[in-house]
Amino acid sequence: MAGLYVYSVLVVLLLTCGAVMATKENDQIIKEKNCETKMGLPCFLEAFTSIVETGSISNKCCVELVVLGKVCHSALVKRTLENPLFKDLRPATIIAKSIQTWNNCLALIDSPSPSA
Repeated sequence: MAGLYVYSVLVVLLLTCGAVMATKENDQIIKEKNCETKMGLPCFLEAFTSIVETGSISNKCCVELVVLGKVCHSALVKRTLENPLFKDLRPATIIAKSIQTWNNCLALIDSPSPSA
């Protein structure tokens, strides 16, 4: 029984350390890549709303999201999920919507514009 207790404590410690390391890693990425300054606030809010709630993201904001880059986008989404203010969000749903938004924007930017 003592072995099970020790094992349980180790699992909790590893999970806690992993979460702290993930938070520091995301913060480091965001800081090193200046992620918070690469996208204007209106487009940031539009992208956030399209991922966390419902809504669409405009072409203009898609361009800003793609310029932001996938690494920054992912780090910002992960940091949002780590924030206690958003503890009621379902991580799997948010990550799926984040990937969907990224892919939709990437496809929009990569697609050739129609000739006039």
